[in-house]
Amino acid sequence: MSGPAVLEAAALAPEAREVLAAVAALRRGQPAWLVGGTVRDILASGAAGDVDLAVPGGAIALGRVLAARLSATLVVLDEPRGACRVAGPVQIDLVDLRAPTLEDDLRARDFTVNALAVAVGALADAGRAAVVDPTGGVADLARRTVRLAGPRALADDTVRILRGVRLALRPGWAMAPGVEAAAREAAPGLAAVAGERIREELVGLLETAQSGAGLRMLDTVGAMAILLPESLAMRATSQPLPHHFDVWEHSLRTVEAADALVADAAALAPGGQPLAAHLGEPLGDGLTRGGGVKLSGLLHDIAKPETRAEVDGRVRFLGHDVLGAERAAAVADRLRLSRRSTAVVERLVRQHLRPMHLGHAGLLTRRARYRFFRDLGDEARDLLVLAAADAAGLRGDPPASVWRGAGGSVLRDLMGGVREEEARAEAAPLLRGGDLMHAFGLTPGPEVGRLLRLVREAQALGLVATRAEALSHAAGLRRVVGGEWERGPIP
Repeated sequence: MSGPAVLEAAALAPEAREVLAAVAALRRGQPAWLVGGTVRDILASGAAGDVDLAVPGGAIALGRVLAARLSATLVVLDEPRGACRVAGPVQIDLVDLRAPTLEDDLRARDFTVNALAVAVGALADAGRAAVVDPTGGVADLARRTVRLAGPRALADDTVRILRGVRLALRPGWAMAPGVEAAAREAAPGLAAVAGERIREELVGLLETAQSGAGLRMLDTVGAMAILLPESLAMRATSQPLPHHFDVWEHSLRTVEAADALVADAAALAPGGQPLAAHLGEPLGDGLTRGGGVKLSGLLHDIAKPETRAEVDGRVRFLGHDVLGAERAAAVADRLRLSRRSTAVVERLVRQHLRPMHLGHAGLLTRRARYRFFRDLGDEARDLLVLAAADAAGLRGDPPASVWRGAGGSVLRDLMGGVREEEARAEAAPLLRGGDLMHAFGLTPGPEVGRLLRLVREAQALGLVATRAEALSHAAGLRRVVGGEWERGPIP
């Protein structure tokens, strides 16, 4: 019979080995263990991104000293439970044992593949150490099986349902019998979980390549009805052609399409490589722009149940984009998303119909393209990906074919103009508000702002190239119904 699994220190990145050496020196022979996902990932793939540590007590005090030693930042996550994070080149999570012994602590964890530990001292001194494995996690790791570490694993902490789904989404992984039933029974408890904890797990899910499949798994066990109560009305709201699905199914398919587009963004023409880099930009809370597109895809039609009406014999959802932006912002607030992430999601939901309207208008004019990028700003690329995913979710079409097909021509045209419009936006304005007020005797107010925007637009369209031309152009503008300034049709 073979002995326990052994973890080699050489499998850790140099920065992680430095952390272990520091912890071993600070503990001076007192126990500390490398635990959980760090051990799991090293055994599974030979690498781990973060360092998870457990000590019998005093984790926060150890974190303070460790942060000072590594010139990092300490974040207290849960003071009563002795949990903190040291944020630096390597993210280090420290926690007190939640049971009298290490083995009891591991048995009280979520899944067997996370109920693993290695002594830091032995690993730092000898370069290798045996894996403590009281629940059979090493064997389940080899089988790629998500199994509960104990019968009350999910009931004791229902947010673990989301964590289990993330594990099961890994290629070749599956849930053990009984996990789904336990998740379904525990799901109502998610209503009492802090928004920050839900956010951390949900963002982690959205950042996977199969977030749509993960949302479906959560839906199967009843978790989505708790996490997003609005989904109940969405699944009860039918849609007319060209939609083939109810609002909820369409939204899930939009997320699945966004998964594919984000994963293959570099292959989308034009501008694939810059697009891929853009979607990888962090927004905060661990959410990237790509994840933000997926969350927006889930929420983009959230207000359709409230706005569904029959108008002249046709089912319409008038204003669902504007109201949906408010509802999406409320969901983001429940999840305690950062202001920046919330603003991005709100803007994408509010504007999600914009590319479709441009497509229906026919030829994309210079002015229409300019105003699209002016209004969307940094979220212009994000919206184009969301629009393609939304279109794919109408009938379940492959998203790449939507992008490359006739229906995606306006998306490709807009994407092809990104760099040109960015250069125009960066050009110094010919006039500023003070220039207009001085030249025309205006006082500060919305009229100056509207006039200034139209002069700026004329500059971007090449209609004026000097300050004198800009002033002459402004002199001919007049106020019209709708509160906008213009001088008749500007070519």
